[in-house]
Amino acid sequence: MRLLHTADWHLGKKLGTFSRIEEQVQVLEEIVDIVEANGVDAVLIAGDIFDSANPPTEALELFYSTVKRLSDEGRRLVVAIAGNHDSPDKIDAPDALARASGIFFMGYPNAVIRPVTLSSGLSIVKSDAGFIEVKLPGTAVPLRLLLSPYANEVRLKQFLGIEDKETALNQVLQSRWQEIADQYMDETGVNILMAHLFMVERGAAIPEEPEGEKPIKIGNADLVYTDIIPESIQYTALGHLHRYQQAKGHRSAAIYSSSPLSYSFSEAGQQKYVCLVDIEPGTAASVQQVPLNSGRKLYRKSFTGADAAIEWLQENPYSLVELTIKSDTFLQAEELRRIQQAHDGIIQVIPQVAIDTVRDKEIRQIDIEQDIRSLFTDYFRSKHKQEPNEEILNLFNEILQQK
Repeated sequence: MRLLHTADWHLGKKLGTFSRIEEQVQVLEEIVDIVEANGVDAVLIAGDIFDSANPPTEALELFYSTVKRLSDEGRRLVVAIAGNHDSPDKIDAPDALARASGIFFMGYPNAVIRPVTLSSGLSIVKSDAGFIEVKLPGTAVPLRLLLSPYANEVRLKQFLGIEDKETALNQVLQSRWQEIADQYMDETGVNILMAHLFMVERGAAIPEEPEGEKPIKIGNADLVYTDIIPESIQYTALGHLHRYQQAKGHRSAAIYSSSPLSYSFSEAGQQKYVCLVDIEPGTAASVQQVPLNSGRKLYRKSFTGADAAIEWLQENPYSLVELTIKSDTFLQAEELRRIQQAHDGIIQVIPQVAIDTVRDKEIRQIDIEQDIRSLFTDYFRSKHKQEPNEEILNLFNEILQQK
């Protein structure tokens, strides 16, 4: 069978005050096209569907319309779990209607999805806490899914009985996962783990969490190690980290598929993907990275002076930019206006003024007998390590004239 693994859609997210919803519409359309063009049997969405616990209406509508298209009236399985940005209740809310279309949500750890049979031939044939076995239309072997949505401190205690996360998280997950694997996951079916966790190889370097995201990892208490994944698992579909990467340490692939768009400037230049996973019982998964090409590119750019910045901005119109302008004086209002008018995707302009240490030394002794304009100029040099520009001097003169 062929699976598509994706995660970290963050629907409703903004970059600064800039809405990304149009780009999200485009990239989800691209994902639907990939699914339809590649004969995908099941779509796995590994958490952080939304960017907040109370997403805007347009984000909700985009999600529900997309998963409905992905399910193809129940002919294709769609399973989504909650991430650390999601409200479990919001994820679970449409369950009754979604089930009829072959769409299944799990918001809370150890939740039970009730068995169901659809007219398309798709059916949940076995179910347990955090586990489903699915018969897919047109496939002879069952798909077994071990599901681990994100759990905060309260949910860890309520659903998994974990009091001390630092010592117990790996022990409890390993025990529970192995219990499910021993009971249901043999070599007669395809065995998948889907989780929204910070998972790493024991002893390996710890990757950075996405910039500006709600962190999962606080110290090492929230790290989950790949060596606790049951041996029978053939592929682990992970969510949370926004860059495509594999968490090593298990015999089978444990992969973060990446977010579909770059959501912070620390992700500038990253290629985004979904994963096509070809798999059959008793064999290793074959994983294909499918690049996503929708959305604006993110750039962190630095220029000396406004003119060079404006030239680049005009050459790269469909982008989002964090702009640093290096100069010997502060940006004038007219220069800033020209920069803003040159591009509709400027998120931030950072003026960076050169420090003239020689001039700083020259003004250590200030003559307090000089006129007030000269005193102001010396003070400005001392404070900002540069000459005041003409605009600042004109403003100062206006203030003097008002007295």
